[in-house]
Amino acid sequence: QVQLVESGGGLVQAGGSLRLSCAASGQSFSSYAVAWFRQAPGKEREFVAAMYWSGGSTYYAASAKGRFTISRDNAENTVYLQMNSLKPEDTAVYYCAAVRSHNYNSNPASFGYWGQGTQVTVSS
Repeated sequence: QVQLVESGGGLVQAGGSLRLSCAASGQSFSSYAVAWFRQAPGKEREFVAAMYWSGGSTYYAASAKGRFTISRDNAENTVYLQMNSLKPEDTAVYYCAAVRSHNYNSNPASFGYWGQGTQVTVSS
C-alpha cells in the first residue's frame, strides 16, 4: 500500500524559499515516477515537477523552471521540492504524486497515488 505524506508548507514572503518533503512508504519505488502538483482555490490541479525515482531527467512546468528543484533521497525514501524566489501566484495546496510506470504526462490522471497536500502561502 503506497502512502505519500507531504510536509514543509507554510507562510512565506515573496522572494523567500520553502522546501517541501514527501515521505513515501509501502513499496520499493525504483520503478516509479514521482511528481509535485499544485492546486490554487478555484483552479484546476496543475503539474509542477516530476522525475523518475531511479534518477535521470527531471521535468518542470514553465512556471517552475529555474526556481524549483525536484530531488529524492533514496535512504530517506523522500522526495523534495525546493522552491526559491517564491511569488504570490505560487500560493496553492501542493500535492505529491506517484505512479508505477515510466509512462506518464503532466495530466494528474496519469498518477495513481496522492498525498493529502500541504498548504503554501506566499504573501506580497
